[in-house]
Amino acid sequence: MKPGVKPVQIFGTKSSQASRAAERFFKERNIPLQVIDLKQKAMAPGEIKRFSDKFTLRGLLDTESSAYQDSGLKYLKVTDAELLLKIEKDPRLLKLPLVRAQHLVSLGNDPEAWKAMAAL
Repeated sequence: MKPGVKPVQIFGTKSSQASRAAERFFKERNIPLQVIDLKQKAMAPGEIKRFSDKFTLRGLLDTESSAYQDSGLKYLKVTDAELLLKIEKDPRLLKLPLVRAQHLVSLGNDPEAWKAMAAL
């Protein structure tokens, strides 16, 4: 990686297997990382927007997760603002990890996108 370039950011949780896979992927390639555990620190709304601009706010949701099922989002009609608040409060609703490197973002377990990020 070029000098002065910001590290790859991984937003995930320690309990997420995909988050650990992303971390391992970049560590094996000696790429500087910043890992943000969403159970310790919530994502800022601006950071969520960066991902939702590419994947949509609803596209960020892990519709297979128990958190999603328990939240009732499958049946509720919520505005994007209400959905954003729910995501901020409960990161388990997100498809993890969310990975960002400069202008590139990826969602979930996406080794192809990670390879593109590693090439920056």
